[in-house]
Amino acid sequence: MVNSKDFVKRLEEILDYYNLTAAAFAEEIAFNRSTISHLLSGRNKPSLEFVMKLLQKFPEVEMNWLLYGKGSFPSTSKNQTTFVSPKQKTVTKAEKTMDLFSEENNAPEKKTLQTNQTSAQIEKIVIFYRDGSFNVYEN
Repeated sequence: MVNSKDFVKRLEEILDYYNLTAAAFAEEIAFNRSTISHLLSGRNKPSLEFVMKLLQKFPEVEMNWLLYGKGSFPSTSKNQTTFVSPKQKTVTKAEKTMDLFSEENNAPEKKTLQTNQTSAQIEKIVIFYRDGSFNVYEN
């Protein structure tokens, strides 16, 4: 069984860690503000839907830590992306690894790709997102 007082402390720790207000947090996980308020006051216990949305949006939060206080926060797993509050620019792992459109990589000359003694020029890069949207970058 989840101890409500301890759960509230852990939820407040998450809000502090990400520098979010209760309202901003509710918006991030697409939950009603009143639900978050009731959880923070200890009036209600967390629903499965709430826990799942929180864990999906904030992968650094471990379920055992959130519900039972066992484990650590933030998670020490190496294969997780970092959440940045909406006030800051979100940087994905892919952007950290290779920023194709940075100032130093955005030189006016065309980049070439060497393939078996032939030189190919990049004409277009298309990035597809999971929500169905995409960005097209042309030279």
